[in-house]
Amino acid sequence: MSLFSLVAHPHRRFNPLTGDWVLVSPHRTQRPWQGQLEPAASPQSVSYDPACYMCPGNVRANGERNPAYVTTFVFENDFPALLPDTPEGEWKEGDRLLVAEAERGVCRVICFSPRHDLTMAKMDRAALRAVVDVWVAQYEQLGALPYIRHVQIFENRGALMGCSNPHPHCQVWSSATVPNEVRKEQLAFERHQAARGECLLCQYLALERRLGERLVAENLHFTVVVPFWAVWPFEVLILSRHHRTALDRLNSGERDALADILKRVTVRYDHLFEVPFPYSMGFHQRPTDGQPHEEWHLHAHFYPPLLRSATVRKFMVGYEMLAAPQRDITPEYAAARLRETAEVE
Repeated sequence: MSLFSLVAHPHRRFNPLTGDWVLVSPHRTQRPWQGQLEPAASPQSVSYDPACYMCPGNVRANGERNPAYVTTFVFENDFPALLPDTPEGEWKEGDRLLVAEAERGVCRVICFSPRHDLTMAKMDRAALRAVVDVWVAQYEQLGALPYIRHVQIFENRGALMGCSNPHPHCQVWSSATVPNEVRKEQLAFERHQAARGECLLCQYLALERRLGERLVAENLHFTVVVPFWAVWPFEVLILSRHHRTALDRLNSGERDALADILKRVTVRYDHLFEVPFPYSMGFHQRPTDGQPHEEWHLHAHFYPPLLRSATVRKFMVGYEMLAAPQRDITPEYAAARLRETAEVE
């Protein structure tokens, strides 16, 4: 019997952050593709769109006019998923088999730039540093509210990821409870710290840097890897190289480095398939419940859906909906492709 190979044989990979498993089927990359093809989206070409509710000076859905901003702009989401004045309450039925609890929160939008035609990949590092500073400020401001226990900063890039407006922006949803995926990571950090006396992601990062094959890029303060347990085809994890629990712990040099690594990653994504690359990106950092949470390690997830070209997508279907995530492209192959891709526009 031949020896087991991560490159050739089906296997599952454990995600220590969530406790979930991912099925990897590297042999399936040889399958001919006969599925549906979608036309690639064309990039935005205008720096100002009079119909865009995020552009400077334009009127939003609530009737308010945007200021003539020249860098970043933050506003309360006109269609928020969470509201700060939601009354407390609980609904339950059948010995708590059916349970609903009220959830308060604040939702904001951050415009990265007044330019309608930019993406993170097209912005310069100074402009991205301004965005990082706003992320820090929003984390601190919202996290200081007495009822907020989690601040989620995320960007959906491209219509494919449900983004309704191409203007460069992200969202911040702050909530009174810690949501599912972050709660899973919280438990993983706590268990690892209790069992081994060190940070889970500090240990993982040291291992990935030693092995090297899933490394994509790094600078003095941040490292980009395709995680061993990746589900999405070209998923990456951006890790602080120093133990930082949240964005507010980054010093000036580390904020510059975060802007640099975000620029380099998104440029690589755009070059990979020669289109403005769609993705969902978000930061995971310590909860804002008043506890120190020194077990936490700041990181960002990038989840891009493109699989083999700009027209072939990855969806969760069939086995993945009913049993467990499955992927054909190995993390090692994805990391190699990303490493080979230029990070210069």
